[in-house]
Amino acid sequence: MASHDHTLKYCLLPLLFIIFISFSHVSPTPLHKLDSAITIRKVNRRGPYIGLVTVFETEEDAFLGSVDFRPDPTHPFLDLSGRRFRIGKIHGKKVVYVRCGIGMVNAAAATQQMLDVFNVKGIVHFGIAGNINNSMSIGDVSIPKQITNAGLWDWLNPDKTKGGEDVAYLDVGNYNVPRGDGKNELGTIGYSYEELYSVNGPINSPQKVFWINTTQDWLHLAAGLEKMELLQCVNASLCLPEKPKLVVGLKAATADIFVDNAAYRTFLYNSFGVSSSDMESSAVAMTCVSNGYPIIVIRGLSDLAGVGDNTVRKFGSLAATNTAKAVLEFIKKLPSSHNTNPYA
Repeated sequence: MASHDHTLKYCLLPLLFIIFISFSHVSPTPLHKLDSAITIRKVNRRGPYIGLVTVFETEEDAFLGSVDFRPDPTHPFLDLSGRRFRIGKIHGKKVVYVRCGIGMVNAAAATQQMLDVFNVKGIVHFGIAGNINNSMSIGDVSIPKQITNAGLWDWLNPDKTKGGEDVAYLDVGNYNVPRGDGKNELGTIGYSYEELYSVNGPINSPQKVFWINTTQDWLHLAAGLEKMELLQCVNASLCLPEKPKLVVGLKAATADIFVDNAAYRTFLYNSFGVSSSDMESSAVAMTCVSNGYPIIVIRGLSDLAGVGDNTVRKFGSLAATNTAKAVLEFIKKLPSSHNTNPYA
């Protein structure tokens, strides 16, 4: 579906460009937009690309410092909507890379822009995350099979009867200190479903979903990474007690909330079985699924949520580097694709 849509899109590009120029006398178009349109067309002729989306500077520094990223000699980057989209190759594979920024709105906006503007065949989303699962450790890398938006809430009054459409409930009163009768004016938080609009579904009829699935074929490819070597030390004097591991097929939670609370960490694990928590992954995954594109998420665990020992500052760079190593190995496993654009 995605390949067909891209072929149609690039067939229409010359016509759209002519229309764009024809109407410029009515509403003058800034020259930089015309330049961008021309550059985009030239870049896309060389596709398709693997889309890479990370979040903030620590992850970007680790990624660009760990992989042999070779910028395109003619068009090394394109600046759109305040973001820099870097164009080049990693291990001989053509990539477009962007740092989206923290939070779900940033993540969805950057992903949708990449899918709309560039000739990409899928998205690899990566970064660091908080650890929710006590069987996982700092420095480990998780490649989840399912991701939920754990920030879509129905906040209910204390006397509100449960049993509606919510998936789970967090009773605030159960966390009173000292423990009393379990009542609290903050009441109960109900965890609700997303509405997924998709190219593969009926028009204007969203499907209610709680979990967004990452792409099964890409997960199968990633399974071959579970034995890869990951770094254990930040430097000679700062090392993890155990060698980190990579695990494929767990679950993850996303919300516009930085989770640094042990009780809430336990609630998330017990209620949903998630092993990591971050602020972008479900937004990237849902945008890809909505548009019919493959998606895989690779997250390195930087801290145990709620421990409060400043672990993320100590081992955040290590988690980001291990993530970058996993991304590189996954890119190597992706089959080379031939250009599907008839104007190439």
